[in-house]
Amino acid sequence: MTTVTASMVKALRDKTGAGMMDCKTALTETAGDMEAAIDWLRTKGLSKAAKKADRIAADGLIGVAVKDKVGAVVEVNSETDFVARNDQFQGMVRDIAGLAPAAQSDLKKLLAATYPGKSLPVEEHVKEMVSTIGENMNVRRTAHAAVSDGVVADYVHNKVADGLGKIGVLAAIESKGDKAALMGVGRQIAMHIAAASPVAVSADQLDPALIERERAVYSEQAKASGKADDIIAKMVEGRLRKEFYQAVVLLQQTFLGAGGDGKATVEQFLKESEKSVGAPIKIAGFVRYALGEGIEKKDEDFAAEVAKAAGKT
Repeated sequence: MTTVTASMVKALRDKTGAGMMDCKTALTETAGDMEAAIDWLRTKGLSKAAKKADRIAADGLIGVAVKDKVGAVVEVNSETDFVARNDQFQGMVRDIAGLAPAAQSDLKKLLAATYPGKSLPVEEHVKEMVSTIGENMNVRRTAHAAVSDGVVADYVHNKVADGLGKIGVLAAIESKGDKAALMGVGRQIAMHIAAASPVAVSADQLDPALIERERAVYSEQAKASGKADDIIAKMVEGRLRKEFYQAVVLLQQTFLGAGGDGKATVEQFLKESEKSVGAPIKIAGFVRYALGEGIEKKDEDFAAEVAKAAGKT
């Protein structure tokens, strides 16, 4: 039998907002499987933040750079926000972001690229910075977006300097229309993506396993209605379309940008924007990086740490 520890219960509570005892029960019922426990809480209606991603904060910066029709984002982590506000660190992230478009989402290629003004690769320069600043740091990931005819629009949220912040977005927008007008549309879409955090551009791009997971949760909840299986199946598919797809599919989300009426979808916004651009518009893809996504940071007792440093423990 799997032992459910206090740390497991806390982690589940942080992810779902459910009560401590409910989290313990969920973990017990699912033999300690965290993802299954999240779904168990959802089927019972106990999760208060079912859509909350596993985003325990980590420090550092997201860097964004666009060159011609290619854009790239990088995440460079540091141990503390104090270092993230350091001019040297910010300069390093900006330089690495400038190299990222050519790496085309290949982290190994980016780390092997020659650092600007140096005769050594990015990876070695970061190691030198660790020695200079005295804090661990690393280039965690990179991704790019490109178009053959159109624009790559960028947006940085919680910006600390040009191209640097806590959330970085690229929106690849294809069109043969006016590029200046198209860039304005693209930046609106990029800002929407930063706020709405979609998973895919269209429903057919969603991971089938993700859809099946949602379908299973909805099915379990619908069984409580006591209705016939065929009615339950229709209820489930209806919820997928009206709730899940509208929440995670970019084109089906309610547009959040300036000029939106709170009712129009992103797809409808694009259709309306075609009038000013003068040609059809297509979202070819997007990238959204939020600092610290998926990084588990160890909880630390600051008072105990200070006491230890003072030789009191």
